[in-house]
Amino acid sequence: MNALRAVSLLAATISMGLVAGVIVLYAHTIMPGLGRTDDRTFVGAFQAIDRAIINPWFLGGGFFGALVFTVVAMVAQLGQDPLAWIAAALALYLVAFVITLAVNVPRNDAIKAAGDPDRIADLAAVRERFNEARWRSWNLVRVATSTLAFALLAWALVLQGRST
Repeated sequence: MNALRAVSLLAATISMGLVAGVIVLYAHTIMPGLGRTDDRTFVGAFQAIDRAIINPWFLGGGFFGALVFTVVAMVAQLGQDPLAWIAAALALYLVAFVITLAVNVPRNDAIKAAGDPDRIADLAAVRERFNEARWRSWNLVRVATSTLAFALLAWALVLQGRST
């Protein structure tokens, strides 16, 4: 059982760190960079980035992996010192997870559904409907919750190490 506790907590921490890193990267690099481009570049680049991120590495190892591994780590730690920290990390990540599905993904899907930027008559309208400000604002909430979840899991690893 000790091995399961250690491995599941390590997997949760690594996957949470990876997904938090991706979310943070959008906040400080991708969206500010895209924000400085013209409408055609914004729409085309965002579509390409969003299509590229839908892959097994990100979805399995990061986005869904962080959720699954944290749940497994929490169950494995029942009755142990790190449990409360892992549960708090899971709660925070659930906030980021729900925001992603409820706010960011619908916008991402809508901009992709607009079609090929070379065939869109009004690129400015597509960009306006995407609502960069709303996407970015909610992404900052995801930055805070996923980064704090990562920190809590790292602390849980410290506690796990002290108890063994």
